[in-house]
Amino acid sequence: MVSEHVIPSARPEHSRGKAEEMDPRPLRFIGEPIEVEFDRQPALEKKPSAPDRFIWRGETYQVVELLSEWYDYTRRGRMATNMRASHLATASHRGSWGVGRFYFRVRTNSDQVFERYYDRAPKSVDDRKGGWFLYREMSIEG
Repeated sequence: MVSEHVIPSARPEHSRGKAEEMDPRPLRFIGEPIEVEFDRQPALEKKPSAPDRFIWRGETYQVVELLSEWYDYTRRGRMATNMRASHLATASHRGSWGVGRFYFRVRTNSDQVFERYYDRAPKSVDDRKGGWFLYREMSIEG
């Protein structure tokens, strides 16, 4: 299940208007891992809030506005068939261990709009944490 929550613009003086009035269009797919930084660490590691900064290709991008956030608990690959139907409905609303992505559309200090996500899937048996990825760059037209 995919659920989206659009957040009103944190900077209403910005010339592009409120987030819910914008029409996002993908500019380019990126799909690369990134490092993220928080001013305050999230209370739950597997259900993070939006990071305040991210580092991509050696450059740090400061988030100046959170435009929207959503989650997707869709089970992919082998995980799509390894659960009883009676538990699948519950898992699609709140997720299950190692399944799901948290997406964040943000405007950065470079006035670029990016979509990033946290993938809850463990990298390996020894590294059970998920990873952060820069999904794509967007064009926002009001």
